[in-house]
Amino acid sequence: MTSSPLLITNGRVATPDGEMSWLLIDNGRIAAVGVGQPTTAESALRLDVGGGWVLPGFIDMHVHGSVGADTMDATPEALRRMAQFFATHGVTGFLATTVTAPDAAIQRALENVAACLGPQPDGAAVLGVHLEGPYINVKAKGAQAGEYVRLAHPDEYRRYLDLNVIREVTVAPEFPENHAFIRDCAARGIVVSIGHTQATYEDVLKAVDLGARQATHTFNAMTGVHHRLPGVAGAALTLDAIKAEAITDMIHVHAAILNLIVRAKGPHGVIAITDAMRGAGMGEGQFDLGGQAVFVRGERATLADGTLAGSILTMDAGFRNLAAATGLPPAALAPIFSGNAAAQLGLSRKGHIAPHMDADLTILDAALHVWGTVVNGQVVYRRG
Repeated sequence: MTSSPLLITNGRVATPDGEMSWLLIDNGRIAAVGVGQPTTAESALRLDVGGGWVLPGFIDMHVHGSVGADTMDATPEALRRMAQFFATHGVTGFLATTVTAPDAAIQRALENVAACLGPQPDGAAVLGVHLEGPYINVKAKGAQAGEYVRLAHPDEYRRYLDLNVIREVTVAPEFPENHAFIRDCAARGIVVSIGHTQATYEDVLKAVDLGARQATHTFNAMTGVHHRLPGVAGAALTLDAIKAEAITDMIHVHAAILNLIVRAKGPHGVIAITDAMRGAGMGEGQFDLGGQAVFVRGERATLADGTLAGSILTMDAGFRNLAAATGLPPAALAPIFSGNAAAQLGLSRKGHIAPHMDADLTILDAALHVWGTVVNGQVVYRRG
């Protein structure tokens, strides 16, 4: 934490009460926000942000890796590298996301994250794990390794859950064998997200009754919308109980459909994610995801057969993309990139800017590029 209070001035501070011009951070928390001339202790350090936007810190609920590192590497160094890279793109907290893999590999990854929770040196905070698979539908596996897809068995999944590090799971709800898993996760306060699935609309209604509250990368690896068969995508767009994840890279989902998702759900019903893999920040080349070769060419990451394999998206680029797709101003997009994820995860002191909230902030310039990132009151990244 900062040894002295930090006063951020000359900003466009997005708060629930409207736009402010300054905020004061003390002991890792937001102490005050306001307009006009701030009143603060003489000991406060001052940070003039040059008229930039000061937003709640970006939270990425679904990200596998970056800069050559991956959650499944199961090392503290991998998480540190990821966290430091994410911070340069405005992320203040993230869920380290696993892939469908053998039991032992998943166990190692979970144990590693459990040992590394919290802010990383000069980086974003590790908030927990998003367990993506292995309890999915092999017919909608996307870039997940099909040979390791399986039904949920309590002898396995309760061992995972008892580590108390999983905050979100992606599951295919069409299989009755997965229903107990959904119930057990919901009972522990874990976000249950429907994905990699061939579920029907009716399957989703049942899953919601069991405790599901989210859709994983909406429109991708799920049943789409037909006027007589609304599918998982139709359920995600129309059910208030479901928050819709969206990969905002303009590749996984067309800009017009991103606009449709936001119009259907409203800014408080959508959660922007990157689904980035270890090739993010590395340029073109060959990488791996869950043991499968992934080829990054241009802005696309694919398997050899052309299947999209995660992304190389960063949250700040996704923010700019969604601003262009929807025409919404930065303050209106803030819930999509921060507040909605915080609410889903039960992080009551994160996700918006107000006194007593954690001082997790993303600072953008007029062109919506990252100027600085503050985690737990510490400036962990400042451009230049």
